[in-house]
This record gives sequence, C-alpha cells and structure tokens, in this order.
Amino acid sequence: MKIHYTNILLFPLKLNILVNTHKKPHTTARHTQKIPTTRSLSECELYAPVNYYSDPQMKEVMDNFNKQTQQRFHEYDERMKTTRQKCKDRCDKEIQKIILKDKLEKELTEKFATLQTDIQSDAIPTCICEKSLADKVEKGCLRCAQNLGGVAPGWGLLSGFDYVTWSQYISGIAAKAAADAGLKAGVKVGLVNVVKIVRNTLGSAGEVPPMDWEKLIIFGNFSDGVTLHAIFKNLDNMMNGYLDSRKYSQFSMVVQKFAGNFKPITAKYSKEVAEVTKAVADAKTGVLTKAGNATSSLSTGITASIIAIVVIVLIMVIIYLVLRYRRKKKMKKKLQYIKLLEE
Repeated sequence: MKIHYTNILLFPLKLNILVNTHKKPHTTARHTQKIPTTRSLSECELYAPVNYYSDPQMKEVMDNFNKQTQQRFHEYDERMKTTRQKCKDRCDKEIQKIILKDKLEKELTEKFATLQTDIQSDAIPTCICEKSLADKVEKGCLRCAQNLGGVAPGWGLLSGFDYVTWSQYISGIAAKAAADAGLKAGVKVGLVNVVKIVRNTLGSAGEVPPMDWEKLIIFGNFSDGVTLHAIFKNLDNMMNGYLDSRKYSQFSMVVQKFAGNFKPITAKYSKEVAEVTKAVADAKTGVLTKAGNATSSLSTGITASIIAIVVIVLIMVIIYLVLRYRRKKKMKKKLQYIKLLEE
C-alpha cells in the first residue's frame, strides 16, 4: 500500500487538534438530549375529531368565529340587497327610456312614411284635432270667465236701474193697495156705526133693513176720503128714495137727514167718527209696512245674487288657473320626451 508523503506530514497536525480541543470552551461538545421527531399515540389522539370538537376552548373559538362570520355575511347581504335594488331601478329606468325611444321612433317613422312630398298649398286638408277633456274644460272656463267678467258689471248696472224701476212700481202698487184696504176697513167700521146711530135715533120704533150694505155700497163715491159723513151720503145715494114708501121709511129718512146735515153727528157721536178715521189709517199703515218688507227682501235677494255671481267667477278663475298649470306641466313633459328622442 502506497502512502502519500503529504498524508504522513498532516497526520500529526490532526492528532494535535484532537488533543487540544477540550481546552477551548467554544469547541467543547455539549451533551443534550435529542428530541425525537416521532409522535406518540397520546399526541395524535388530541387532534382526533371526537376530542377536537369536544374541547371547550376550541368550541368557544369556533362559536366566536361563526358569529363574526355570520354577522359579516349578514351585513354583506344587506349591502348587496340595497345595491341590487338600485341597479334594478336604474336598469328599469334605462329600459323604459329605451322602450319609449323605440316607440317614438316607430311612430315618427310611420307618420313620416305616410307623408307625401308633393303636397301643394291648396291640397292641405283642414282637420279638427281631438282635444282632451282638460283642454275643453280649460277653454270653456276661460270663455265663461270672460263672459262673466264682461257681463257681470253691465248686469249689475242694469239690475240697479231695474231695481229702481221695480221699487217705484212696488211703491205705486203698495199705495193703491193701502188705499183700497183703508177704504174697506173704514166702510166696514162706518156701516156698523151708521146702524148704531140710526137705532139710537129711532129707538124701538125704527127697523134696519137686513141687507149686506158692505157689498151694495159703491166705493168709487169716496173721492174725498172715507169718513162717517161720506158713508151716510153714499147710503143715501144708493137707496135714492127706494125705501121711502115701505116699512123702512124711517131708516131712509134718518140716513137722508144726517147725509144733509152732519153737525149733530159730529157733536154727539165723535167717538164713532174717530173710529172710522182710525180704522182707515191702521189699514193703510199695515199694507205699507208689508210693502216695505217686500222691498227690503227684494234688495236682499239682489245683493245675495250679486255675491253668488262673484263667488262663481272666482271659482271658475281658480279652475282655469289649475288647468293652465296642468297644461304647462304636460307641455314641459312633452318637451322632455322630444329632447330625449333627439338624444
């Protein structure tokens, strides 16, 4: 066996190193127990499924993890719902715009296709466009408001003239009715007093004819007013000597006497004379009072009618303004559709 000389020379060096290694602390060998890399049976059983899920600490950790995860998923789901709804609304609006645009394009295409390019000025037909109910009501209210605005002042002026004329007519009728009422009341009371005076004058010897003197008496003869003296005169003219030759001749004679000379009646029967005058005055006053109430009620009715007309005008103006606002809103919407179509 051949040994190289260099190996022989280096052999003592190696021996020297091995001899002196125990003198240096950093070269001393440390005697530590080696950790085995193998696992025992007890350590493997710790991570078995049965022991892993039954551990309290592991259960707590898993429950906490599940709660946090579920909360995060719930928040994420809520956010996604809101986002989906927004996206759905936006998509619906876009779809509606697209549908409307296609519909308008289709209608315009159909209308343009039916148009003739060689239309002359005299060949254009006159057509009546269909108007909506709102437009018809708006124009109708406008015409009514214009008519009422022009007619109401004139009607008020004419009503004033008519009221003055009607008041004068009512006053004339009332005066005539008052005169007739006073005449009837005075004649009625006067005839009662005439019979009373005749019986007091004749006593038991004279008789009064059983006639309806109130119907037979002539009202037109009371030109100077209804008085007791005038009633005696009227009775004398009405009998005209018809009862002179009969059993009522004394009654006719007394009436004729007092018709010619009324001074004894005035002196002796002043109360009866005053009753006739009072009856005439009371009857006239009652009729005139009723006429005044009728005139006041007439003026009240005219005032109420004017107020009603003003209220109707205001209501129609309000309706016109509302319809005008709706029409402007509708036109604005149409312009928006046209602008969208152009885009």
